[in-house]
Amino acid sequence: MSYYKMIDVSDKLTNKRIAIASGKIYVGEPVFNLIRNNQMIKGDPLRLAEIAAIMGAKQTSNLIPLCHPIGLDKVEFINELVESDFAVQVYCIATTSAKTGVEMEALAGVTTGLLTIYDLSKISEPSLTISDIRLLVKIGGKSGTWFNPQINVLPSWIDQYIPKPINLSAINFATITLSDRAVTGVYADKSGELLQQLLSECGATSLGYYLLADDAQALKYKISELLNNRMSLNNPMGTSNPMSAMLNLIITTGGTGIAERDIVPEAILALGGREIPGIGELLRIYGSKFTSFSWCSRSLACVVDNILIIALPGSSNAVREGVECLVQILPHLIKMVQGGNHD
Repeated sequence: MSYYKMIDVSDKLTNKRIAIASGKIYVGEPVFNLIRNNQMIKGDPLRLAEIAAIMGAKQTSNLIPLCHPIGLDKVEFINELVESDFAVQVYCIATTSAKTGVEMEALAGVTTGLLTIYDLSKISEPSLTISDIRLLVKIGGKSGTWFNPQINVLPSWIDQYIPKPINLSAINFATITLSDRAVTGVYADKSGELLQQLLSECGATSLGYYLLADDAQALKYKISELLNNRMSLNNPMGTSNPMSAMLNLIITTGGTGIAERDIVPEAILALGGREIPGIGELLRIYGSKFTSFSWCSRSLACVVDNILIIALPGSSNAVREGVECLVQILPHLIKMVQGGNHD
């Protein structure tokens, strides 16, 4: 029986991951001044530490037994002279596109950089202290963006690495769930509720939530009704800017499979709009990262009377993945549908 094992990451998604680590070495006033004035006997420890940090990050899996070998997209090493402590503060930023995190590489880069400064400084001062090696931030993967809870203040330059929140405030949407069993109360409409929640969390405004049976005529009637009433859905009399409440997105969930009652694609296309083939392809490709059943979906997107209509599968997982997939491009799609400038 083995006491150790590498974690199996074969089922994880490959995505961009970033880790930022830091550490500090206290060198004392004499050595600090030598470093600052570039007068160290063995050469400039700060420049050599940058090279060493990159080499250390690249060798992490060879040094840490259970650490996965990963390809590094970027390693950056930053050092700052802290005169108040007669110390050197260092940071290592490691970036990868992989199935597992890159925090060990960032920590290895910091450690190797600090040890290099130690090695070049010990000839002038043997009493040196390395401390506070720790992970500050990690980005990507299941946990999203993680900040070390023990750190109260981070350097301002770290902001450039933090993903900016998605802003869908210019989007007014309505959702339609197609499900015979949800209509009859066999189970709750979790996917429709989740769709409303996810879009609202990104700043979009909900103008309606509808639950229908798997019926083509009912779906076409509801979409037509939304198209005809787009300016009055959530626009009380006397509102100074009626355009602010105009519906510009309809998303359906359910009815995109290949069963006899899965009628959503046909019903939407029968409205006579322009299909956007790439959106359906994108949804299936993205969904296939999570399940091969994604290829059985007939998800689609089309434009009907200057309204973007997107059909997603009916499971909660598919809805979550669909929103994750589309959220970056939805503002651009809406802008183009509404007559924005062509790129």
